[in-house]
This record gives sequence, C-alpha cells and structure tokens, in this order.
Amino acid sequence: MSTRRLNILVYSGAIQSHESWWKNENLILASGNGTTIESVRHCLYTLRRLLSPNYAVIPVTGDMLLKEPWQSSCAALVFPGGADQGYCRTLNGAGNRRIRQYVEQGGRYVGFCAGGYYGTGRVEFEVGNKLLEVVGDRELAFYPGTCRGCAFRGFIYHSEKGARAAELSINRSAFTSGSIPNVLKSYYNGGGVFVDAPKFADQGVEVLADYNDKLDVDAGVGRAAIVYCKVGQGAALLTGPHPEFVYGFHKAIDDWSLTKSRFASQNLRKPDEDVPNFKNVVDELAKDEKHRMDFLKACLFKLGLTVSDEQNVPSLSHIHLSASTSTSAGQVLQSLSELIVKEEHIGDVIKDENDVFHIAEAGLNTHGLKEALLSNAQPSVPVKEAQADQTSGSSIPSQNSEDTTQDQILDYNSIPKTLIFHSSTYPSAKETPYFNHNAFYSNLQHYVSEQKLENPTFARHLLYGEVVTSTNTILEKNTRILRRLPHGTTFTATTQVAGRGRGSNVWVSPAGSLMFSVVIRHPASSLGSAPVVFIQYLVAMAIVQGIKSYDRKTYAKLPVKLKWPNDIYALDPTKARTPGLSESEKYTKIGGILVNAHYNNKEYIAVCGAGINVSNTAPTTSLNDLISLLPGSSSPPPFQLERLLASILTSFESLYTIFLQTGFDETMEQLYYRDWLHMDQIVTVESEGGVKARIKGITRDYGLLIAEELEDVHGDWRPTGRRMTLMSDSNSFDFFRGLVKRKV
Repeated sequence: MSTRRLNILVYSGAIQSHESWWKNENLILASGNGTTIESVRHCLYTLRRLLSPNYAVIPVTGDMLLKEPWQSSCAALVFPGGADQGYCRTLNGAGNRRIRQYVEQGGRYVGFCAGGYYGTGRVEFEVGNKLLEVVGDRELAFYPGTCRGCAFRGFIYHSEKGARAAELSINRSAFTSGSIPNVLKSYYNGGGVFVDAPKFADQGVEVLADYNDKLDVDAGVGRAAIVYCKVGQGAALLTGPHPEFVYGFHKAIDDWSLTKSRFASQNLRKPDEDVPNFKNVVDELAKDEKHRMDFLKACLFKLGLTVSDEQNVPSLSHIHLSASTSTSAGQVLQSLSELIVKEEHIGDVIKDENDVFHIAEAGLNTHGLKEALLSNAQPSVPVKEAQADQTSGSSIPSQNSEDTTQDQILDYNSIPKTLIFHSSTYPSAKETPYFNHNAFYSNLQHYVSEQKLENPTFARHLLYGEVVTSTNTILEKNTRILRRLPHGTTFTATTQVAGRGRGSNVWVSPAGSLMFSVVIRHPASSLGSAPVVFIQYLVAMAIVQGIKSYDRKTYAKLPVKLKWPNDIYALDPTKARTPGLSESEKYTKIGGILVNAHYNNKEYIAVCGAGINVSNTAPTTSLNDLISLLPGSSSPPPFQLERLLASILTSFESLYTIFLQTGFDETMEQLYYRDWLHMDQIVTVESEGGVKARIKGITRDYGLLIAEELEDVHGDWRPTGRRMTLMSDSNSFDFFRGLVKRKV
C-alpha cells in the first residue's frame, strides 16, 4: 500500500435524520442509502480512536464514491451497519466495479454487519420471513460464499429486542502481533454467519472469529463470525457482529441513560420495559470493552493499517478572540451585538446557520452582555467561563466537571461553542497553554516591519481554539457572523476533529500541525483585474514564502514546493538520498489548501483554509524533519507555530496587496513558478483521450493549467503545436504518476 493513502472513508450515504428513520416502517424496501446514523457514528468514533493521527477518518456519500477520484488517497473503505439493499441501490454496477477494482489493486474494505453481508457473494437473510426476507447475489464477492442470517433469531428493525452480547472465539493463530484475547463478547443485532468459511481457505479466506453460542441458521462447515479475505493485492475484513460498537468510558456499568443512547438512539422513543434484557447485554459488553478493542486493533493491523495507541476523541474547547490593539476585539463584539439573544440558563448566544455560540467576555458577567453592549455599561462581576479548563467539552456554563460529554459519541456540530472576547489583554498561558498570543503578536509586528507593510489588516483579529471542529467550517458555514468579521480575520487551532479538504478529502490535523483560516473580503470591482480564483494560488505562495522567510539566513533553501492547484509538497528526508528514485518520487505532501467564497453586497467573502505538518511526523513528514536537509553542521532551531503563522500571514498580505494593484501579472507569475513542481513535466491527460503533454504553466486570466500536446517521433516527444488549458475543478494532478485525471 502506498504511504500516501491517508483517508479512511466511512460510507454514510446521505445520512437521514432520526425522524425519517423512525417514520420509515419498511426500511429495507425504502429508497435510501442503507446506513443507520448510530452505525456510522460508532465507526467514526472507534476508528478515529484507533487510527488517528495516522489517518483521517471521514464519512463519504454514495455520490462521492461514484464520481470523485477517492481511490488513490483511500487507505480503507468502511461500510457500517444498516441494510445492504440500500447499498445495492446506490452502488450496483459502476460503484461496485470501482470498489472491487480499488481493493484488487491494493485497497482495503471493512464491512461491519450489513457491510459484511454486502461484501460477500450471496446474501440469505431471514429466508421464509415475508416481511424481512432478502435473498440474492452480491457484486463485490470479496467472500466468495454466502452470508446467512440472522445468526440468532429475534431481529427487529429499529429495535434492540434482538440484540445480544454474542460470545466469540478468536482464532489467535491468524494474527502475527498484538494482544489477542481467546474469547470476547461483541454487540450483535441481525448479523450473519459466513457459510462454509473453512472450505474457502485455498481462495485466501481466513476465519478470525467464530460464534460460540448456538446458531439459529445452518452455517455449513464452521461457525464463522468474522473473516479476512485476500483479494488480489488488497484485502477485506467482514463481520457479522459489531466489534466497533463501544461502551461509554469511565461510567458505571449500570448507567442506563448513557449506554442506551450508545447502541440504538431510536429506543429513546420507547419505554425502557420494551427491552428488559438490554441492560444485561450492555453490562456484558462493558466488561469486555478492552478485549474487544484489542481484537479490533489486531484486525486493523492485519489489514496493513498503522494502529495508534488508543486515544479518546477530544472534547471541544473554548474559542478565544483577541486583537492586536486593545479596542479592536471590543469593536468586533459590538458589530455582533445585533445577533445576540438571551437564552434562559445559558446567557447570551448567537444562533447561526451551522453552530450555536455562547458569547462571553473575559473577566465580565456575560449574562447581561447584550444589555451592556447596547448601553455601553461595563458589568463588573467576573465570569467563571473565562477561567474554565480548556479541556472541558462543554460550552454551556451550567455544566460542571461531572459532564459526560467526553464519554459520548459526539455530533460536534450540535454542541454549542463558547466564544470568549478578550478586549483588554491577550489570553493568558493558562487559558491557551498550547498557543502563546504574546509571541504571535510580537512576531507579527516584526514581520510587518520587515516587509514594510502600510496599514496591515491580516491577523489584526485572531480567533484561536485548542480543539475545534474545523476553522474553515466554523467561519464558512456561519455566514451571519462571517459577514461581520473584519478583512484579514484569522482563525487558528491546535487540533481539528473534522478538518476539510477539496472534494471528499480531509487533511489529518492533529496537534503539531499549523491550521488556520483567513477571511478575505475581495471587492467585486476588482474581479476584472484580480479574479478571485487566484486567491488559492496566493495562499500557496504565501505558505512557501512564509516558511523560507521564517529566518531568511537559515531556512531560505528549505526544499518546499507548490503542487497545482493547492497543495504543499516537501522533499521527504527518508527518500532524499535514495538511489533510483525520480525527483517527483522523493517529494511528499505536507499541507493542503481550501478556499471557498460567496458573494455578498458588492464583495466576495472568501475563507482561505490551510493545514501544514510542522512538527508531527505522521502521516507523511514535517517541516521540522526537513531541517536535517539544510547545509551546514549546526542544527537550526525547530519551527514555532506562532512565529510561522505570523510569517505566513505577513507574506499573504503582501502578496494580496500587490495582487489587488497589478493582478496576476508576469512578476507574480514568475514568483509562483519559482517554487512550482511541474514546469516541463510530461503527463498523460485523461480528459483528452490519454494524450501526452508537457506542462508549461498556468494562464494569467483564470489560473488554468497550460499543457502542450506531444507526439512520439522515433522515441522522442515533440510538440504538435496544440495547446490545452485544464481547469482545477475538472481535473486533479497526480504528480507521482504523471497523470492529469478527469474529475467526474
């Protein structure tokens, strides 16, 4: 498997609401994607615990699997529980051919319960039961035989009545490493048994676990509950039970209010007495939580994935807004005052399109904040929220240290966020222990003076959160706040739990990455001379320039480059001196850029997001790793996030200011090419029928890729005289394979 496959894609279809699932009495025959919300959440929660920060674990839709070029960056494709007929309706034909080809060429497939059924050659589900019966062949056929269910009778859709803690016997000889239990209990509700599994050993099938309990269907030879299937150069892991379903941590086993919502939130609508034995099921599962996680780690390792030490999914922190001058933060707060409403027991909040924000001002009583803003009064009672522990997952002041949020599978978007305004001083080291605001603003002033910027605006206002969903999402999806933020407002974070990239990609963003988003208010009157599409190129240029000007005497020759249209690549220290590799094979991705804009009142408001690996080696390499490649015997100091952010933002403002005046002229174009990877690279252009072409640059009007067609003349590639221009939204550049790929 390529080390550049960094995404774990969890199929979610187009996730329906709990309400729509509840009202659908005949789910298996209804149109839909097949997944259940809880199954998707369990997959995301458990896989993020076990695989971060080495991979980004993200949900994808059927449309993405059908149309986007996800295969080259996908480390594993995961299909959770639900009903596999929904998967068939969406993906039969072209979708399944893509998935099968991906696995055969070295990819990995994981199917839990319904996803396990879906990965077999044939499904026989509840044969003879007219309401539930599903019988038919399946296209993926990673397991060449039949999956027959339900393994245990009693299954009912939308219910835990058929749920049990199934005892599994583990085939330890199938694993080469890890701490493997002999027997464990796993959540089960409707899964199948893989019929005659031992008979398929000569076709690459290994039985990883058997059911110990008496089965209610004919399993043929064996009692296979979980199987591993070798498929071409890749592999598939298929399960009948749900080893990925988890029990709440640090809570008493009999905490019914916690465990009930963990396994089937639909039951919250029914009386507890409807499932009298389910509490006992949960008790049994809780006792085996560690064994189940150890087993699942071993399964993922067997697939070839890099498994991390188990970690809890982090809770969201407060977001702090500060400014370079003592009055600026207060001015932003004043501009937001008309959005603030008072909520009982919570205080002042802003309800925007995507998130709800609890508004606080450092050192002040926030429950009268709106009135204070309107009357210019200054409340004098200190507010506890401003001194709150930054690791708290709660943004609601009435909650305390006994809050259970950290132990739940979270929908981060549904959690209110606390936004604290610092009008008089910067946030203290206690409030933001992983980001030094004083160091940031000091370095910002240094680089502004160095570049001789007049009336600088970038990062005059800074938002920071230790743990946030996504700096881009919080800005871009909350337009009521976004439209009131000053030009150049910057949002940075130490850890993102739902970072975003182009298409279905999500850049891995653990601590050690520099992640930030900048608000650009681009005047519509400048579109003719300065098209908004070039902003993504300016961000890329600013990142490379900011890195190299961090300390011009030391870092100017650091091997960092631009990849069209919006990625940052660096020379991999582990391959720099490896003989036999081409120059392109020695470079690896260390950063990505995402720019989205919308029109509002005679301007385009763009949110420019970026993420760069600074000190975290996983999943590729980092800027600090590159320092070893610099000439000289002395070892330069590692990059500091605050200083690097200040350097990049100053470079960005300098480039943007020039761009507004001159557009993407020849001087700007040559600056871009100075750090470009692609000049004169020979590529294959898929959208033009697979012709060979030589990259010659980008156009100055819309930043399209310019390629001149080539023909083979006695083994020598010569220009035909035809030139092509390629759009970034229609094509992607596989630098390592020399391929410009069509996006469909």
